Amino acid sequence: MIRIENLHKRFGDVRAVDGVSFTAADGAVTGLLGPNGAGKTTTLRMLYTLMRPDEGRILIEGVDAVTDPEGARFHLGVLPDQSGLYPRLTAREHIHYFGELQGITGADLAHRTEYLLKMLDMAAIADRRVAGFSHGERTKTALARAIVHNPKNVLLDEPTNGLDVMSTRAVREIIRRLKGEGHAVLFSSHVMQEVSALCDTIVVIARGQIVGAGSPDDLRRQTGHENLEDAFVSLSGLGTDGSTDPHSAQGEAGAAS
Repeated sequence: MIRIENLHKRFGDVRAVDGVSFTAADGAVTGLLGPNGAGKTTTLRMLYTLMRPDEGRILIEGVDAVTDPEGARFHLGVLPDQSGLYPRLTAREHIHYFGELQGITGADLAHRTEYLLKMLDMAAIADRRVAGFSHGERTKTALARAIVHNPKNVLLDEPTNGLDVMSTRAVREIIRRLKGEGHAVLFSSHVMQEVSALCDTIVVIARGQIVGAGSPDDLRRQTGHENLEDAFVSLSGLGTDGSTDPHSAQGEAGAAS
């Protein structure tokens, strides 16, 4: 389980994250939804200890990620917004390397590697260098690397961004499988269909603050909109031209709280 309490992060005068609190439960998919610049990626980066919050607590399986980042990382698998793969390594070598960093060796690592290659349908690319991979192949490799140690909590930042239809379907099925295995899955996305189909809970963030949270049906009821996209636009205060109306967002935030 992931628990965030009153998280704050500033960059100069900009409040990128301003009092964010939510929980991502085990055996559930939690979606972090918001317009560009809302604070989603900054929140995720603090969760996986790349950034230190100015205020607030981050508990990963009860471990404080601020005071014990190494302990928290043991319980996390992360697919960041930039994959950071090594172009000269093969997919298999990536899995082995990161498995060893997590303390997995020998037969256990070999078994886990074969399981991931099969689960992610990577047999054809297992021993090819990443330098020639498509975007979808790179995403699969980064995801295999992220979950090689079978972490209880999985963070995915825009996991289907730029993928073709078949790769997108494969990633969605992986998310469902992780949920079925009891993992807490937290991911950010701009794709409303994806969020609606996958998420048990949606956390809507705008200008660094939570403006709505609940199941897709909860958000529809809160806003009075049947369409989830319309509910999101209402909660986030987006105008028809894609701009943010702060008065609308504040009003909706008050109604949702």
